[in-house]
Amino acid sequence: MYTTQKDIDERTNLTSLNQFELLLFRLGKDAKRNVSELFGINVFKVREIVAMPDITPVVGAPAHTIGVAQLREQVIPVYDLPNIVGCTPEQAPNLMIVTEFARSTQAFAVEAVEDIVRLDWNQVISAESSEMGHSLVTSIAKLQHENYGEQLVQVLDVEEILQRISPVRHEHQNQLKAVHTSIQIKPGTIVLAADDSAMARALLEKSLQKMQLPFEIVKTGKEAWDRLNALAKSAKEEGKSIYDKVSLVITDLEMPEMDGFTLTRQIKQNPTFKELPVVIHSSLSGATNEEHVRRVGADGYVVKFSAEELSSMLKKILV
Repeated sequence: MYTTQKDIDERTNLTSLNQFELLLFRLGKDAKRNVSELFGINVFKVREIVAMPDITPVVGAPAHTIGVAQLREQVIPVYDLPNIVGCTPEQAPNLMIVTEFARSTQAFAVEAVEDIVRLDWNQVISAESSEMGHSLVTSIAKLQHENYGEQLVQVLDVEEILQRISPVRHEHQNQLKAVHTSIQIKPGTIVLAADDSAMARALLEKSLQKMQLPFEIVKTGKEAWDRLNALAKSAKEEGKSIYDKVSLVITDLEMPEMDGFTLTRQIKQNPTFKELPVVIHSSLSGATNEEHVRRVGADGYVVKFSAEELSSMLKKILV
C-alpha cells in the first residue's frame, strides 16, 4: 500500500505524534448479537488489499486455511478470517487483506473493507484491561468518526491468530533450545520490556529466562515510560543513575496509550535516559518499517519471534 519515500515520510510524521492508521473491515455477523461488527488492523501490517484470486486447496493444511494463492511471483497462504473469529458472512468473501510481518506474508479473507482512519494511540485501550481474558483481540479502539459515529473497534491480534493456526509456536520452542548464551549485565540492573500481546510477553519471558537476564515486562509504552521514571527517581534518591537500575529496554511498536516509536524517541531525547540502549522487538517487518525504526534512534531491531536473533542482538549491545 505504501512504497514511496513520501509515504515513508508521512507515516514517520504520524509516529512522531503518537498516531497510527487503522484499516477497518467487516467479517460478517457474530454469533451472539447477529451484528456485523467493525474490526481493525494497523495499516503498518497491511501490504495491500486485493480481490480474491483463484485459491488452490492444500492437503493437510492447518485449520481455517482456505489454501494458497499466487500473488505476482509469490505463493502465499490464505486464511478464513471470518471462520477464525466466529463470524458468518452474508456471502462468500471476495476480498483479502495481504499482511506482511515477522518476515512472512499471508492473506486473510474478509467480507468487506470499510475505510482507513487515523487515531491517537491514547484512543486505544488494552483488551486485557477489559476482562476479556486471552482472546484474539489485542486492543479496543474508541472510534469517533463522521461516517461511523462513536463505535468500539476490535483490533485483532494477528500474531496470536497465526500462532493458533500455524506451527510457528513449535519453531520458537526449537529456537529457544538453540539459545545457549548466558548474557551478563551490570549487577542490580534489569532489562525492561514492553509488549501489549500476552502471547508475545510469554515468549519474550521464556527467551530472557533462557539468557539468564533479570527483567520486568509491562504491557504498554506508557507503562514502560512511567516505570523508567520511577526507577530514575529511586536511583537519584540512592545517589545513583538510571544506568544502575536498567541495562536495556526492549519494546514492541504497536501498543495502546503510547507506541514503541514514541517511547524510543522520548528515551533518546531525554538527558536522563539518552544513553540507555533500546531494541525494537516487533512483528512489523519490511524496508519501510525498518526505516521508521532507524529514524527514531533505536540501537537495534529484531523481528518477532526469533529467540536466536534476539539473543545475538542483546549480546552485541550488552557485552
